[in-house]
Amino acid sequence: MKSQAGKVFSIAENNPSVPGCTISSKENDQLYTFSLAPETSISEETYARPKLWLMMKGIMEVTNHHEVIATLHEGDLYSVPLHTPIGVVAKEEAIYVECEGGETMNAVTAGQVMALKDLVPYQEGKIINRDIINNETTKFVIMSFDAGTGLSEHAAPGDALIFALDGEAIITYEGVEHRIHAGENFKFDHNGRHAVTADHQFKMALLIELAD
Repeated sequence: MKSQAGKVFSIAENNPSVPGCTISSKENDQLYTFSLAPETSISEETYARPKLWLMMKGIMEVTNHHEVIATLHEGDLYSVPLHTPIGVVAKEEAIYVECEGGETMNAVTAGQVMALKDLVPYQEGKIINRDIINNETTKFVIMSFDAGTGLSEHAAPGDALIFALDGEAIITYEGVEHRIHAGENFKFDHNGRHAVTADHQFKMALLIELAD
């Protein structure tokens, strides 16, 4: 992954749109970021492999044969239908992440809009995990932490990217503490030592690029 490890950042803030333009950037072979200026669009095309769109900012309409079939808002997750012409139109500045799903995707239905943070609940004193993608190259999991829980220090099995979805927590990376809030991101390098301390209720998505 190209993002710098060891600091809190925002994918949305780091990928502003350009008036009248659409922009795409590659994070790795499975992850791309798209930035669309207001009233711009990406024309309809078909997809042969599963893809997930994570809406980072703004409002975006999904079209099929030029008819709106879904509207995405910040925090939404969308599973792109296969073998179906799909395009997007930005109603305001829209920034989203596209993740290659491979053949193993759970808890998502093609064409359905879901609030990513609602895919796992909170439970008193517990940490809850839900795998969304789990294959040979990529793992994408949603996690909830009740206040007072956490993960002790361990090493990442590959480059990993956090999407903070709700609340706040402390990420300790290579011995340095960083507070992260909903809407922010954080990257671990492969084998980077890290821990999570949830002094408040906290939800996050974690995308791991599994090492060969």
